[in-house]
Amino acid sequence: MFILHKAKNIEFNVVEKFISIEGEGIRSGYPAVFIRFAGCNLNCSFCDTRYANENPEYEKIELDRLLEFISSTQIKRVTLTGGEPLIQPYIYVLIEKLLLSGFEVNIETNGSIPIEHIPRDVIITMDYKCPSSGMENKMILDNIKFLGPRDVLKFVVGTYEDLETAKRLLQVFNPKCNVFFSPVFGKIQPREIVKFMLDNKLFDARIQLQLHKIIWPDHQRGV
Repeated sequence: MFILHKAKNIEFNVVEKFISIEGEGIRSGYPAVFIRFAGCNLNCSFCDTRYANENPEYEKIELDRLLEFISSTQIKRVTLTGGEPLIQPYIYVLIEKLLLSGFEVNIETNGSIPIEHIPRDVIITMDYKCPSSGMENKMILDNIKFLGPRDVLKFVVGTYEDLETAKRLLQVFNPKCNVFFSPVFGKIQPREIVKFMLDNKLFDARIQLQLHKIIWPDHQRGV
């Protein structure tokens, strides 16, 4: 699959690793193992994981140790998140090892890094950063074309301008993936998003609230 699997002494910068439920995406509600990597190439206005991005505290964990932890949980669903996991130098090595071991892998990525090389067996949950994020100019529009029926295109929206941006992109690309609208906490009411979806006949999109923020306090880590 990948030549990189022969590399030695592979380490990852891991901010936290934990077991919880999927709070969003197509696996929402399912138990999963989460690996949160350090570092991000964006600086979104509404970022809720700055502890993983700005001067993050992390542990260097060798590939074999990381795989041992994941296997020890006895959970087959794995989510790779961040930060931005695709900036980890050996992320494809980890993905390959997980797939070969029979894990169902979901990778959460921010839309600014090419995704065409992610194996099709992986579930891709990709953000499109709308105007209120301050990062829309970093988006790679062609990424939308690589999202398939098991993947997710997620619009995190905080304003009507964000909603209009999402509508325009859906009209232009007609993506074949799952489409979710997720509100920025405290910026827009979910009912406003629902009204926009219905008024604009966005009948193939879904609104999604983050379960983990409903179940646990908004800033609690490791959930």
